[in-house]
Amino acid sequence: MAVLEKNIMISLAEKAVEAALKKGAAEAEAYVYEGQASNIGIELGQISKTNRIIDRGLGVRVAANRAIGFAYTNILDDAKAVEKAVTGALSAARASKPDPEWNGLPQKKPYATTEKTFDKKIVNLSSEDLVNIASTMLDAAGEVDKRVFPIEGGVGSGYISDAIANSNGITGFDMGTVIECSVATLAKEANSVTPVCFEFNAARNYELNPAWVGKEAAKMAVSALKTKPVDTKSGKVILTQFALQELLAYTLINAIRADSVQRGQSRFKGKIGEEVASENLTIYDDGLFAGGLRTGIFDGEGVPHQKTAVIEKGVLLNFLYDNYSAKKDGKESTGNASRAGYLSTPDIDTTNFHIMPGNKTSDEMINEVNDGLIVYYLQGAHSSNPVSGEFSVVATPAWKIKNGEITHCSRGVMLAGNIFELIKNISVVGGNERQMGQLISPWLQVENVRVIGQ
Repeated sequence: MAVLEKNIMISLAEKAVEAALKKGAAEAEAYVYEGQASNIGIELGQISKTNRIIDRGLGVRVAANRAIGFAYTNILDDAKAVEKAVTGALSAARASKPDPEWNGLPQKKPYATTEKTFDKKIVNLSSEDLVNIASTMLDAAGEVDKRVFPIEGGVGSGYISDAIANSNGITGFDMGTVIECSVATLAKEANSVTPVCFEFNAARNYELNPAWVGKEAAKMAVSALKTKPVDTKSGKVILTQFALQELLAYTLINAIRADSVQRGQSRFKGKIGEEVASENLTIYDDGLFAGGLRTGIFDGEGVPHQKTAVIEKGVLLNFLYDNYSAKKDGKESTGNASRAGYLSTPDIDTTNFHIMPGNKTSDEMINEVNDGLIVYYLQGAHSSNPVSGEFSVVATPAWKIKNGEITHCSRGVMLAGNIFELIKNISVVGGNERQMGQLISPWLQVENVRVIGQ
C-alpha cells in the first residue's frame, strides 16, 4: 500500500468539507489520518513475532442548526465511501439535539515549526534492522546476570501523517516518526522471584540505545532479589518518571482540563492565580517541545500547538482548552484538542506535560536522603479518584534508602494520599529529566508521604 502524499491528504480533507457544505452543513471539518507501524515482539526471552500495520481513514464532523454529527470511513480510494461518511455525519447532526453552547469551529491561525519530529531513517528501517535492535537489547540483559530472564518486550517503529481542513479556512498537514524498544525482566534465585522490572527508550529520531535498556532492566531485577519489609509511617519518597506518569495521568492531569473545571470536577476550579503546589514545581504543557513524543504542528482541530504555562513556582496559571471549552469561557484554545486517529471527535488532553527540572543528579538526590524510599513502578493508579485526588497504590517494588544509600528492595509497599497535598510537599526536583509518554519530568522528592509496609 503506497504512502499517501501530503497534497492527496489535504485534498481529501478539503473535498470532504466542500461536500458537507453543499449538502447543507453550516460548518464542517475533515481529518485524514495515516499511520504505519512495524513491530518485533519478545516473549519468554525470544523474538516471537513481527508484523506491519497500516491504518488510514477520514473523520468528518459537521454542525447543522447547532447540532453536531460525526462519521468516519477507512476507505479513502473510493469517492462513494467518503461521500457516505459525509452523509452519515449530517444525518447524525440532524438527529441530535442542538447544543446551545456550540460556538463554531476554530478559525485559521499561523503554524509554528517543530524540531526533531521526523527522521527518514526510521521510515526506511527493515524488519531485519528491528530484529537486530531486539537482539542487542536481549543480549545486553543476559550479560548482566545469569539469574535475569527477559519475559516480554519489543521494538517498534513507524510514522503518522495527518491532514485537516475546516470551513473556516484551516488547512494543515503534519508527519512524524517514532521508534521505541522495551524489555521487561525478572530475576530468579532459589525459590525467590522478583516482580517484573521494566525499561524502555522512545524517540522521534533514530536515537535508541537498546543495550542500555537491556542492562538497566536487568540491573533493576537483580537489585529486587533480596527483600526486607519497611515500616508503616509517613516519610520521604523519591518518585521516578515511571511512577509519576502513572500517578499524574489519573489525577493531576484531569484537574487542569478545562472541561473538568467547567463540570465542577476539578479541585482547581476558581484557583487561577493561587498557590496550589510547592514553589519548586513548575509545569508547562508544550506541544512544540523539540523531539517530544506528542509534539506536532497542530492539535486535533487544526489549532496551532503552543507552550502553555500551567503551574509556575507553585502558582496555578492556566487550564488546558480545546476550541469548544475555550469559547464557553470566552478564551482562546490552548491547542489541546486530542484525537485517537480518525475514529472519534477530539477531546482535551495534554501534549508534552513538562515538569521543569532542577539541578540535582540522581546520585545527589539519593545521597541526601537519610531515611526514605525510591519508587520506580506503581500498580493501581487507575483506581485513583480524579476529582478528589485520593490515591492508594502499590509500589512494585520500592527500594529503601538509608543514610544516602539504597539498602534493599521491599515488596508490597503501598503509598496512600492525595495528589493535591502531594504536590505541595515536593521538596527536591531533580535534573535528570526524561520522556515517558506524555510526561517529561525529572525525579521528584516528596515529604510526608504515607507509606504502608507489610
